[in-house]
Amino acid sequence: MDEAITVEVVATVGPVVVEAMQRLLPQLSPSALVPTAEQLREIVESGATDLMLARDGTERDQIVGCLTLALVRTPTGMRAWIEDVVVDANARRRGVGEAMIREALRLAASRGAQTVELTSSPARAAANRLYRRVGFQLRETNVYRYSIEGEHVTHSPPQS
Repeated sequence: MDEAITVEVVATVGPVVVEAMQRLLPQLSPSALVPTAEQLREIVESGATDLMLARDGTERDQIVGCLTLALVRTPTGMRAWIEDVVVDANARRRGVGEAMIREALRLAASRGAQTVELTSSPARAAANRLYRRVGFQLRETNVYRYSIEGEHVTHSPPQS
């Protein structure tokens, strides 16, 4: 792992963080909507999410990666998951992803999570190798998604 890489939890959102997200998130998914500064502030100020950034000390502390750690208490315990892991294309193969994942795992454990989950497309071979190397195990589960966008979901009260 590159010693010049540091990982931090974002405390305040300024122009540098906004620019980094505008640069990094399209590398995860070209169709991803980049959050506004206000939306990033909402993530940072939420008690349930931590926006984490990786910086390269050899490159003027340039932000070279990001991920989001989400934690929520449920009746069966503290649940944690990792979302939106991105390493800048110019910084790959230097341990940036591993440094971010390990720091997210440390933070999740310190907050009482017993497990941390994430999903990754099988097409992201390097990411999947990283997750296995760090200790994640592939689970046999059904992942379901319901897309609310564009839907008009209504709830009808039960009929008596």
